[in-house]
Amino acid sequence: MHAFRSHTCADLTKANVGDTVRLSGWVHRIRDHGGVLFVDLRDHYGITQVLCDSDSPVFAEVDKLRSEWCVRIDGEVKARDASLVNPKLPTGEIEVYIRDMTVLGAAEELPLIVFGDQEYPEETRLRYRYLDLRREVMQRNMTMRSDVVSSIRRRMWDKGFREYQTPIITASSPEGARDFLVPSRLHPGKFYALPQAPQQFKQLIMVSGFDKYFQIAPCFRDEDPRADRSPTDFYQLDMEMSFVEQQDVFDTIQPVIAGIFEEFGGGRKVDQEWPQISYRDAALWYGTDKPDLRNPIKMQVVSEHFRGSGFAIFAKLLEQDGTEVRAIPAPGGGSRKFCDRMNAFAQKEGLPGMGYIFWREKTADAVAQELGISVKEAQAKLKSGEVEGGMEAAGPLAKNIGPERTEAIRQQLGLGVGDAAFFLGGKPKAFEGVAGKARTVIGDELGLTDKDRFAFAWIVDFPIYEKDEESGKIDFEHNPFSMPQGGMDALNGDPLDVLGYQYDLACNGYELVSGAIRNHRPEIMFKAFEIAGYGKDEVEKRFGGMVNAFKFGAPPHGGCAAGIDRIVMLLADEANIREVIMFPMNQRAEDLMMKAPSEPTSDQLMELGLRVIPQED
Repeated sequence: MHAFRSHTCADLTKANVGDTVRLSGWVHRIRDHGGVLFVDLRDHYGITQVLCDSDSPVFAEVDKLRSEWCVRIDGEVKARDASLVNPKLPTGEIEVYIRDMTVLGAAEELPLIVFGDQEYPEETRLRYRYLDLRREVMQRNMTMRSDVVSSIRRRMWDKGFREYQTPIITASSPEGARDFLVPSRLHPGKFYALPQAPQQFKQLIMVSGFDKYFQIAPCFRDEDPRADRSPTDFYQLDMEMSFVEQQDVFDTIQPVIAGIFEEFGGGRKVDQEWPQISYRDAALWYGTDKPDLRNPIKMQVVSEHFRGSGFAIFAKLLEQDGTEVRAIPAPGGGSRKFCDRMNAFAQKEGLPGMGYIFWREKTADAVAQELGISVKEAQAKLKSGEVEGGMEAAGPLAKNIGPERTEAIRQQLGLGVGDAAFFLGGKPKAFEGVAGKARTVIGDELGLTDKDRFAFAWIVDFPIYEKDEESGKIDFEHNPFSMPQGGMDALNGDPLDVLGYQYDLACNGYELVSGAIRNHRPEIMFKAFEIAGYGKDEVEKRFGGMVNAFKFGAPPHGGCAAGIDRIVMLLADEANIREVIMFPMNQRAEDLMMKAPSEPTSDQLMELGLRVIPQED
């Protein structure tokens, strides 16, 4: 028999009754039933119930066991009584009587319990990650992650891609975040960088004549942590193709992503229609460039209804250049209580408030005032049907702008009795973020968002440039290596009108994929950087390897990268990306288990020619 096991803890069934077996695993749970000890023995594959009575020669040893001890048992498989069968376990029809046992690894008092659903502080979980990873949900998440990566690889190979590896130690590259620098011992005073992405290398692979590339690539960025972003490193499906246009990239990656969500989505619906929405429309309709389309709410511009109106705040605001008023429809939100709650939400987000109008059945008071009769008479007329009640608009805004403007707003938004609308005004960039959050809250609270679904959208037509309002300086707003739509001709006009062949894929409110058709023409690249204030010499100094390669017959090419961690987070229905990363950093970019970052020794610093300058408190 094998030294440690003849079967896993998920293998045994009724067909094994009478067999002598050997199992190894961890003590998941112990139950003492008056002289009979029941032990749930767990390994990576499952759980088997093993038991030992007082007649067993190893009863005293089994009685010493505690949670998470690692043991090996020999025993005989027996069928459970019908009344004791556990249908939730693959091994639920049998149990194993222990004849012999060996402790492979005893466990000290546990800082966190593996069995059950107890909640522990994240710092504790990360400090003892090896224990945290034994928990069922973490085993499931990490197994899913491995299976997702395997499936992605198969799907990419099936599409004619080959996997190539790019360097981990390289030169600094501007990907929009801080680099992790690595000092060179052989070249004192110089530094390598860990790649923020394989961006330049994968483009060089295309210049080298390889038509289709992909890689499950590690990327390193010194970023501030968020719930959906690791502060140090992450993995992405990186791909690039030659002789393609934007739609070719979409047609290639869409079935790969859709297939992954269908395979691992647990039966949730996966939308097959993926709309292409311009960056500007996404900001207008959803307040974000990564919209959650499970929520049907679309914001609209309603400035004309407030221009010159009795609501002075918006009327005066609209006299300023670049301002507008947007409405967030809220079907089913037509109560003062809900409207007040959303107004309080806006105040918590740092705004003075959020105007609102809601529509309700016309009250007897309103009918009485309209007809010049008493409230009692109005009630009688409404009850008898002599007077139709209809609807009325309520809320401070409705009183200020009057019934005609209010009705025009209602018709534009397609709302009716029991509905509401919320309003924000100013320069869009100042309030779009809050508007987007408000749209999400409204969709969730009113039950409008379909939670049992994956909804995708391509966000396209990103502007390449932006202007700093204070300095007036033009700089890149998005990826500087994207091909401008219109090529060189587009760069001869207003920079703020230039759009790039750049695109993101959003799913359920998260950015999953980002990519572009690349600017492979040196003359167009130099011109694009010149507009942003970067001279030819600086471009060649910073990106010389890639620019020089483009001088030797570079093909048109493009691609994208999909975040593995974020994909698995959505599939596992987790709100925090650290739940799907094996050994993540904490919120302060620390590895509490391995105690990183750590201070270097004096010898290490001397060898590298470095000195640490103490930070002032």
